[in-house]
Amino acid sequence: MSLNFIVFLAIFGMALATYATRVSGPYLMRGVTVKGRLKTALDALPPAILMAVIAPTILTTGVAETIAAAITATAALMRLPFVVTILIGVVSIVLLRMVLN
Repeated sequence: MSLNFIVFLAIFGMALATYATRVSGPYLMRGVTVKGRLKTALDALPPAILMAVIAPTILTTGVAETIAAAITATAALMRLPFVVTILIGVVSIVLLRMVLN
């Protein structure tokens, strides 16, 4: 596979958009006090995003993926840090695929 200019430009553009989103959040929210219902809503975002990302996999793949999704959802509902939840999901799918396949 060769990396042509259009592919490189697309990858660079996506990386730039991702970085701009991460950097602009604190800048845009600098004058906003996050408390009450807004804090509750923002705290609910990571598990909701995680479930939106893995829902297609849950619905279209096998038993190992479904069980791993349930384990990951449980970790997210326990309000573990997002990175820890992702690691739990990755480790559980690897182990379940080794055992069930």
